[in-house]
Amino acid sequence: MSTHLLLCTDLDRTLMPNGPLPESAGARDKFNELVASPDILLVYVTGRDRRLVEEAVTDYHLPLPSYVIADVGSTIFQIKNSDWQQLDDWDRMIAADWLDRKHDDMRLLFSGLPQLSLQEASKQNTFKLSYYLPLDANHQAIMSAMHDILYENQIKASLIWSVDEVDDMGLLDVLPANASKRHAIEFLMDLLGFGLSNTVFAGDSGNDLAVLTSPIKSILVANASNEVRHCAQQQALNLGQMDAIYFARGGFLGMNGYYAAGVLEGIAFYLPEVMEQLELAHD
Repeated sequence: MSTHLLLCTDLDRTLMPNGPLPESAGARDKFNELVASPDILLVYVTGRDRRLVEEAVTDYHLPLPSYVIADVGSTIFQIKNSDWQQLDDWDRMIAADWLDRKHDDMRLLFSGLPQLSLQEASKQNTFKLSYYLPLDANHQAIMSAMHDILYENQIKASLIWSVDEVDDMGLLDVLPANASKRHAIEFLMDLLGFGLSNTVFAGDSGNDLAVLTSPIKSILVANASNEVRHCAQQQALNLGQMDAIYFARGGFLGMNGYYAAGVLEGIAFYLPEVMEQLELAHD
């Protein structure tokens, strides 16, 4: 295969069929066949921590990737022979945004906002502060108050809002400004020598929007919510990036475009020669 591809994909409700809609039979098998090629470098880009990524690989029979961007971009691991090595260069890069503050220091800054409920310890790390927020709360007003606190303390941070559709709960992550899925992918692109022509990302949720609406070729799987689809379309349009986003709709190889089927559909759109050489092309 002449094409070298950096394939970056979210896990929950993107590659993993753990949403309410059905998975096309054989979709993950075809995905596993695709990424078995030595010319494709697989990266998982997820809000999960290392332990939960390992669980997902086992429970859903997923291939082990070469890299994992975990904790919504706040950690990056390289995996060699099942050995996980955290990239210290990435840690040093994002630490500057918080002015050497760590998780507990940041938590104290927001202690006066009672609507925020701290997520479980397993969902926190040195550079990731994660809260639950009820869906009926005014999350825009709360995020505005948090931005004011960050500004007063001269801290560069991102607030990432998303919705857990399964548990019907809002999720709010506080990260160093550069610790995003997009910046982490761009870091790996630079590190590994990939460009916009041979990097593809797939996602489904609000915390994927920064990548979905960037110049990086992206796929929004068909099972994404109407809200996310609308936001992705509007933001991509406003940013002039409509040529860099593909909205999976089903029909490729007779599949429905949900989860792994949508990822395959998007890759076939951007790089049809990949599918052709793997004999996966649509007749």
